[in-house]
Amino acid sequence: MSVALPLRDNRAHRVRIGLVALLVLVCLASVAVGASGVSPVRVLGDLVSGRGVALLDKVVLLDIRLPRLAMGALVGAALAVCGTLLQGLFRNPLADPGIIGISSGASLGAVAAFVLGGLIPGAALLGAWLVPIMAAVTAWATVTLLYRVATRGVQTSVATLLLAGIALAAMASALTGIMVYLADDRQLRDLTFWSMGSLAGASWHKIGLGAVLVAPVLLLAPRLAAGLNALALGEAAAAHMGTDVERLKRHTVLAVAAAAGASVALSGGIGFVGIVVPHLLRLANGPDHRRLLVDAALLGAALLIAADMVARLIVAPAELPIGIVTAILGAPVFLWILMRRRGFGGL
Repeated sequence: MSVALPLRDNRAHRVRIGLVALLVLVCLASVAVGASGVSPVRVLGDLVSGRGVALLDKVVLLDIRLPRLAMGALVGAALAVCGTLLQGLFRNPLADPGIIGISSGASLGAVAAFVLGGLIPGAALLGAWLVPIMAAVTAWATVTLLYRVATRGVQTSVATLLLAGIALAAMASALTGIMVYLADDRQLRDLTFWSMGSLAGASWHKIGLGAVLVAPVLLLAPRLAAGLNALALGEAAAAHMGTDVERLKRHTVLAVAAAAGASVALSGGIGFVGIVVPHLLRLANGPDHRRLLVDAALLGAALLIAADMVARLIVAPAELPIGIVTAILGAPVFLWILMRRRGFGGL
């Protein structure tokens, strides 16, 4: 045992260093590539030589690429951490905000804010906060209802969770469709592209709004790690180990609602990040949430930034919705997980 633990710690250390290096590389690549051909190296050379930066270069880098980079990192980290928290809460690697309907619930709140904002009480006072708050509220309602439906006594049925998630997602999608039907032409164009997932509307103002909800979750999520590790043994065992299980559930649900709601409000529907990232990290580094939550934030950010680069370049100068890219990459991994677990019989 004395040999195994240092070896495990060394491996975890190497994985963490690799994830940090990967995130730095994709960040540099994201800033460097694009349809406009603006080069950060040239901009840096202009600054060093004192020639001054051209207006076009400044706009492309500071107002387009860097905000997209920051929003991609924020949303990717949030989705990955949400998936990790849900999988720890439900004790199954198939839980994900997109698959079990939480993202659809958040989308309902965001679309309602887009279309019916003027009719919502207090909308004028909330201003730009209306969309992320509405998305977070409906995400919280969805995940709370899911847990109550899927849990009987101390047992959580993952099959019930997935089926209830499908039902709630269908209901939320139907209500969202009503909102879209009521939208005017301008709102309809914006909602159509937003619903497929996109970072095209990234701005420092939006990032600041989203960070207010997401950053506390990313910072405080590791504090839930010990409880989630204990919960893996079952609720009764976790309680005997001194974990306040009900408090852990409440905090996890609130964290997922805030981060998932803000992510959907910022970027629309982006799926599979929350299921792929934690599963890959468990294969590489084990199930300890003390490492898993931090590593998930790093890999989730890197994955979404890389997916955004693909979305920008594959049909340049046009742009492919990033939700399509993550679905193409994530759906086969999800099927692979199902096959490894032998369908619902292995849940």
